[in-house]
Amino acid sequence: MLICLTFLFTAKGQGEEKKVADAPKKADAGKGKKGGKSKGGQPQKAAKAPEREWTADMQADYDRILSVGEECQSAEELRGLILAKGRGSDNQGFNLYDGFEPSGRMHIAQGVFKAMNVNKCTSPGTNSTFVFWVADWFALMNDKMGGDLDKIKTVGRYLIEVWKAAGMDLSNVVFKWASEEITNNAHTYWPTMLDVARRFNITRIKKCCQIMGRLEGGLTAAQVLYPLMQCTDVFFLKADICQLGVDQRKVNMLAREYCDHANIKRKPVILSHHMLYGLKAGQEKMSKSDPDSAVFMEDSAEDVKRKISNAYCPAKEEQTTATKEGEQVDAGKESMQLTVDNLKNPCLDYIKNIILSPPGATFTAGGTTFSDFPSIKEAFVSGKISEAQLKDSLISSLNNLLEPVRKHFSEDENARTLLSQVREFKKESGAKTTDAVVRRLDLAKLGKITGPSHVVFAPLPSANPTLEEAADILAQLENHASSVLFLSDWTARVCNACDADAKMIAAYYSVLLCSLRALNPSVMEKVIVIYQSEAILADPSNYWISVINVGRHFRLDDVMGPDMQDSEGVGIVIGRLMKVADVMGLEPSSISFLGRDRGGLLESKLVERFFDETLSSMTKPKTIQIDSPSLSLQKEKESAAHKTENDEFFLLDDPK
Repeated sequence: MLICLTFLFTAKGQGEEKKVADAPKKADAGKGKKGGKSKGGQPQKAAKAPEREWTADMQADYDRILSVGEECQSAEELRGLILAKGRGSDNQGFNLYDGFEPSGRMHIAQGVFKAMNVNKCTSPGTNSTFVFWVADWFALMNDKMGGDLDKIKTVGRYLIEVWKAAGMDLSNVVFKWASEEITNNAHTYWPTMLDVARRFNITRIKKCCQIMGRLEGGLTAAQVLYPLMQCTDVFFLKADICQLGVDQRKVNMLAREYCDHANIKRKPVILSHHMLYGLKAGQEKMSKSDPDSAVFMEDSAEDVKRKISNAYCPAKEEQTTATKEGEQVDAGKESMQLTVDNLKNPCLDYIKNIILSPPGATFTAGGTTFSDFPSIKEAFVSGKISEAQLKDSLISSLNNLLEPVRKHFSEDENARTLLSQVREFKKESGAKTTDAVVRRLDLAKLGKITGPSHVVFAPLPSANPTLEEAADILAQLENHASSVLFLSDWTARVCNACDADAKMIAAYYSVLLCSLRALNPSVMEKVIVIYQSEAILADPSNYWISVINVGRHFRLDDVMGPDMQDSEGVGIVIGRLMKVADVMGLEPSSISFLGRDRGGLLESKLVERFFDETLSSMTKPKTIQIDSPSLSLQKEKESAAHKTENDEFFLLDDPK
């Protein structure tokens, strides 16, 4: 024991000496480089490139891009972006991004409206690229198209054909498939997500859940994970502008806040486009689940006529019932508009944002041709144009926009085949399917473990590894023929252990393992040590699908437990979901936890529930509670403020 501790202390001292010895090399590393010292010993200032002249073409780019958004955060930053990376710059240009899940149908806002906006943002010479994030991985996770990734990709290609037919100029458009990008770059994507999660509390993430359309009290644990992943997408795709709808504004603003926390200088510009009303009264936005709430890109001329003829079309403001005091409002039913519109007429909304969107567009109704929206609205409200006249003209205008799409899918062989396949998929998805495959990490199949074993999860790292932690682990490992010691290094990062410093986390585990092997070599020689990060990266796609599926199963309140508050970090929730997914991947015969560990007790209950309620095809591991004696040197202090760094436990690197 004393030999072990002396060795550790000596090793620590040698490491510090090496660090000092290496210091001059780092100091010398900058010699001869740009920004070094002059002959006189004074630091040289790097020459600042002169700011480019703001031209009329730049102003046109700025005005055209700005017109896409109902709000821009911020217009000044957009101007700076165009100066730095836009027209005529030496840079490769700037990126805009939006994402879509290939779920089968595309309404007119996603089709024609989006095509018009993309063309405005990528007009020739602008030096911009629009990146579409094809969220096929999320569609797979949500079991769209029966969880068949090939079918989901086919739907994605169909939607791209729709945009092509709707007039989207694809010369400056890139489609990136999430299933390929995330899986091939899991080592960068997921650590970024963990870093985003560790910097926000639950209260802040709940504010983003408008994109889920759920009451806060009814949130599943997965619904706090989705905004974190969407925020990660922004940085993973190197997006300069987030060009999504107003409904995504809150999570996009989260990305700007993350820049403050992570000391990222250039924040993404948030350009939020208008959300079209649903065609029925009271619908703040369209719904793919309600076919009569919107015009869809595959609608026939008869469909368009029927939907618009029946559409809500008030000429006067209607009184709305106020929310009662204390009544909870569904976040998904909050207003999606950033500008005041008390009329909320979807027919006028279509005219303003679709029909009049192209440059020089006009609208003719009641024998009068209009070139601006205020005149149309005034004529309708005053009675100069009747509801029938307004709707007849809108029907004709919409069918003119959709006719090229219909023609493309009837005449182009590839497009016709894709449409036929998608229609067939829809029929199949309505039929009863067999039980879904359990998507999970399978470490036995991957050769990381030999079979069902007893699993012990090491504690999350701290700056001061204690002798009690080592003793607790050995107590849990003893008396088992085959054991796995699982080191949750990625969970440590998301829970902000050791300030999420990967090197400090690795150092903690190195000290811990060295101590365990010195304290009881006979036990440790039979133990397989697995680092969580290595296990996850062996099959990242299935692992994270299992994490999300665990989150979808449990309400957020269940995962938080009775002791956790909204003011605490959301990373703790993510860590608990990961624990259940880790157990699924290990498929152990038994797991253990300490009786005095309240968090471990909650996690073991979540594991038991998830296996009982969803994993009938797998054997539930036996849960063993270990009551290891405390090695605290003093009685527990009444207040955390009275505790000092070293007065409670022997530290593993204490000198003799």
